[in-house]
Amino acid sequence: MTNAHITLDPAFRVAPVNRRTFGSFVEHLGRSVYTGIHEPTHPGANARGFRTDVLALVKELGVTTVRYPGGNFVSGYRWEDGVGPVEKRPRRLDLAWHSTEPNWVGVDEFMAWATEAGVEPMMAVNLGTRGVQEALDLLEYCNVPGGTAWSDARRANGAESPYKVRMWCLGNEMDGPWQIGGKTAHEYGRLASQTAKAMRMIDPELELVVCGSSHSSMPTFGEWEREVLGAAYEDIDFISAHAYYQARDGDLASFLASGVNMDYFIDSVVATCDHVKAARKLDKDIYVSFDEWNVWYQSGEASKTPTGDDWPVAPRLLEDHYNVADAVVVGGLLISLLRHSDRVRSACLAQLVNVIAPIMTEPGGPAWRQTTFHPFALTARYAKGEVLKLDVRSDQVETPQYGGVAAVDAVATYDPETGDLALFIINRNAQAATQVELDLRSLGAVRVTGATVLANDDHRWAATSDDPDSVVPHDLTTILADGTLSAELPAVSWAMVRLGRAA
Repeated sequence: MTNAHITLDPAFRVAPVNRRTFGSFVEHLGRSVYTGIHEPTHPGANARGFRTDVLALVKELGVTTVRYPGGNFVSGYRWEDGVGPVEKRPRRLDLAWHSTEPNWVGVDEFMAWATEAGVEPMMAVNLGTRGVQEALDLLEYCNVPGGTAWSDARRANGAESPYKVRMWCLGNEMDGPWQIGGKTAHEYGRLASQTAKAMRMIDPELELVVCGSSHSSMPTFGEWEREVLGAAYEDIDFISAHAYYQARDGDLASFLASGVNMDYFIDSVVATCDHVKAARKLDKDIYVSFDEWNVWYQSGEASKTPTGDDWPVAPRLLEDHYNVADAVVVGGLLISLLRHSDRVRSACLAQLVNVIAPIMTEPGGPAWRQTTFHPFALTARYAKGEVLKLDVRSDQVETPQYGGVAAVDAVATYDPETGDLALFIINRNAQAATQVELDLRSLGAVRVTGATVLANDDHRWAATSDDPDSVVPHDLTTILADGTLSAELPAVSWAMVRLGRAA
């Protein structure tokens, strides 16, 4: 058994909890849209064709923002194809995922779905095959009340009021050689700056996200951020970060420590932002939009795209089936994001339904929760108030990729108005339990209002449509005495402890 000691003090605060941390992502990829959020022939579909069982799970998940429509898809997307009468919309080849896009769902349908789901839309514009004018057209369609060609087209299509989208992504992964219309940092930085300036002529209050590196192992990582920010710093508010993790060659220890890489990624991007700020003698900060993150088995069978003459509509792509260890990693990555709440002001779990997603569906059949659903939903529900800076002292576990890492990683949030505190914690030890002691003396008299853990003797257990619930979070035994709380965390586990003021 390993041991860990954590000291909490509400005086040591990082930043307020950002509700946009709990965003997600819907891309025209695989079955994310068709038979995911939208299936008019489903027995539970509503009048607009949206699956009500999925809507209920999205609300339970606690998603706050949803990025749309991509992703790699957006770099070849003509948004005009997805508005107007559905029967007149063209079918197009989607080069990003070697599929056919029927355009049954477009801007108006997505905005209607976002309203029903109670989420904030986060739109992406195509800066791969298109540019400034197309971005302006889409902004006009979405946000101008009326009296212009595109705003009146929206009204004619049934949306009298503007959508008032605040947050916009200026392209997607433009550093990637896989990206349609991928660019050098110089090319992209100039285009992003021009696009941002023009969009702000319509609405100066927009929040704009420039593309950062697609992952921290890109050969241009760091230098890409520096050059793009050098061109566009004064025009934008966020820089994106994308990262996916998987267990490679049976290396469970390194996989459980994926948050070490996410911490490095965020810290490096923030350092580059601040370098450009200092070198340019500017005042404003640039924040991180970690708008793609998840566990994704990219080399697995589920990620093989169609080839040749096969251009199917909504094929089964990237439909990873997540196990308990995957859920622990997702919970750990949320810990990392919350810990950086002073600079990470937006994040999107990629994606929401069917495609590397916490929610799965069957056409005409059920929808169910994957293991990764649970840590996200509980963190989104109970992380409130201020993120606290913790003192975590833990035995280490050895990993092939990162060397020695703390067996325990944790973050806490504290609501000073109610006195409610939530601790989120993972045990990275793949072999044994960890005994954790929490020093709570700074909180005064408190009581445990809830304690839950997600773990299983077989960390490879995964939910299915036939068995979605035999492994779910369950009660965690805790002992609170003399200002110290003790708990034993099983190997490969995620846990949450909630505290309140003593009655």
